[in-house]
Amino acid sequence: MPENKFTQVMMDDNTIDAKKEIDMVFSIASTLRGPYKPERYKDVIIPMIILRRLECALVKTKKAVVDVYEKNPKVPAQLLCKKSGYQFYNTCAFNLKNLLTEAPAIVENLTFYIDSFSPNVQSIFEELKFKEEIKNLDKSNRLLGVVKKFSELNLDPDTVDNHKMGYMFEEIIRKFSENAEAGDHYTPREVIRLLTSILLAEGCSDVFSEGREVTVLDMACGTGGMLSSANDFIVRMNPDANVRLFGQENNPESHAICLADMLIKGQPADNIRLADTMKTDCFDDTSMRFVIANPPFGQAWGGKDAGDGVEKAVRDEHKAKEHPSRFMAGLPATGDMQLLFMQHAVYKLQDGVGRAAIISNGSPLFSGNTTSGESQIRRYLLENDLIEAIVGLPSQLFYNTDIAIYAFILSKGKRRERKGKVQFINATDMWTPLKRSLGKKRREISKGQIKLITEVYADFVPCKKMLWCEKRKQECTIESRIFDREEFLYKEWSVYQPLQRKGVINDESIESLRTSAYFTANTNVFNEAKFEELERIEPRSAKDDKAYKKQIKGKKFTEDVIAALKKQKSDKIYKDFSKFTEALKKILADIDGMSVSRLNGIAMELSIMDKTAVVQKDKKGNVLLDPTTKDTEIIKLNQSAEEYMQAEVLPHIPDAVYMYEFDENKAESAANKEKLGAEFPFTRYFYEYHEPEKADDLLAQFMEIEKMLTIKVKSLQRGEQSDGENER
Repeated sequence: MPENKFTQVMMDDNTIDAKKEIDMVFSIASTLRGPYKPERYKDVIIPMIILRRLECALVKTKKAVVDVYEKNPKVPAQLLCKKSGYQFYNTCAFNLKNLLTEAPAIVENLTFYIDSFSPNVQSIFEELKFKEEIKNLDKSNRLLGVVKKFSELNLDPDTVDNHKMGYMFEEIIRKFSENAEAGDHYTPREVIRLLTSILLAEGCSDVFSEGREVTVLDMACGTGGMLSSANDFIVRMNPDANVRLFGQENNPESHAICLADMLIKGQPADNIRLADTMKTDCFDDTSMRFVIANPPFGQAWGGKDAGDGVEKAVRDEHKAKEHPSRFMAGLPATGDMQLLFMQHAVYKLQDGVGRAAIISNGSPLFSGNTTSGESQIRRYLLENDLIEAIVGLPSQLFYNTDIAIYAFILSKGKRRERKGKVQFINATDMWTPLKRSLGKKRREISKGQIKLITEVYADFVPCKKMLWCEKRKQECTIESRIFDREEFLYKEWSVYQPLQRKGVINDESIESLRTSAYFTANTNVFNEAKFEELERIEPRSAKDDKAYKKQIKGKKFTEDVIAALKKQKSDKIYKDFSKFTEALKKILADIDGMSVSRLNGIAMELSIMDKTAVVQKDKKGNVLLDPTTKDTEIIKLNQSAEEYMQAEVLPHIPDAVYMYEFDENKAESAANKEKLGAEFPFTRYFYEYHEPEKADDLLAQFMEIEKMLTIKVKSLQRGEQSDGENER
């Protein structure tokens, strides 16, 4: 296991209490009531918090910067940054407090104050359109009061760190954003600490060398909490490291908050971009030592719910030939972009050493069928040995969802013992109750629990451990299991039964054919819905008219077939499907449009499977298969198909025929496609059967409850009678 310092240095933060600051911000927001609707409070509050935060950061060096600038207004920006101690500065003597001394000119002075910041800060306020909001505040007689109250709010970075600011921003966004989902913006601090602890627990010896440059990316960075945590922990472990943080965020408010915080940390503004990761990689020429992210859950990248231009950008990137594609493994269903973010993370990792921690819900583990994009992406991750571990986390950790959450730990430089292996860690019981709920967040992971999860990961052995939780007054359990990667790769085998059907031409079977999908929703026969749609079009284009005539012909075909069958209906039952087909061939011989395939389709609709019927064979004596009986079985690559069928299928269907329907000697097509997929049925591996209580025991408990209720009811009745007598 790695040295203890790798898991202990991150455990010294005290519990954050931002209630005082949050309450003060909410009290300021309440003064906006009237001119502003609640969902617009953030248009004022967020830029004012950023302004006050930057102002507090510059307090100690402000006078020195102003003095230098007043002596020489053309002084180089680099010198002003050096004087300020940050990657930004302000060249005027104004601050929020002294702006109040010239109340009549506060609009002009506040605007001048903002324009006196360095260009990288001015861009933040331009992004938030704050100058327009200043005028709106003044018109509604709220500007002076807002400036006064914010001038009294202490947001000095020395006393209010990034984590506390993160909670403040999260509460503001959650409270004031119309239809906002808080988890889109901020990941709980303890989850970030856990991910960072795991990332640094192994495979990071190079990070601790003197002067080492360490690149960290969060491509869905929100307000920057993950980047800040990664920076803080790496610097605390190696003060000589040159940590370069990179982030992309497509929400302007979150981006502005993140950018302000990164400037305070001395990071270049150009490394925090307002951009959609699905559309572009803003840092294509930079590979990353670490990627840490909490991408949005269930957000569409295609279809009507996707952002403008996103689907085209994703599909173009997937097909890219002039450069390696970020989405090389495939495209998931258009309704969820999580696996696209995961592929982007892999794409960005440094070869040989890159490590990533990505938060997800359960969908990326098992959604999609065998040949789906989701399954093929999982297959790619496994076949390229990129997955170190999947950690199941407790529910109710996040602000906007209480569903199950997982962490994928990815690596391009697995240690020797992890090669070809995947570790599952069930940490769903590692939680401590919060004193006060924050949205749907009712739980957190304690420092001790983070340490234990990290150690279980780094130990990389199958185990089951316990940790006492004082607040819950019980032991919390964590379990680790190690698997060969082939455990999660599988082939989809087809299972058929012999063609044994009995046919009959009577009222019931004819009506079944008439209303079947084969006769009402078949592109090659007749599609009733399409026919009605084309019939309503007037005038029809040449293309539509051709399609309409085809449907008219199909409609007549179905009507002629039904009419011919009704004339020949009887109670005769055919238990030999070939003879039944021959009988139908004679009855329908004169129907215009009849073909071998249509005849066979009609015969299938007029018959049902019957195990007492004659088994159909071809001319060579091979058993023919009934296509309507097709079923599929998922068989792992490390399992024998024959042994699986003998154990799971043949005991129930002794005459079943199984096959892998893929011919590797033929070109792949829709009809000939490799049915090799992957899934991670995480909960299945940790399921423990608990025998239900016996019926007699439950009945005894019920009778005892009924007895107690009867006694209480009688007691209440006696009390009511006594009260009545006293009244008389």
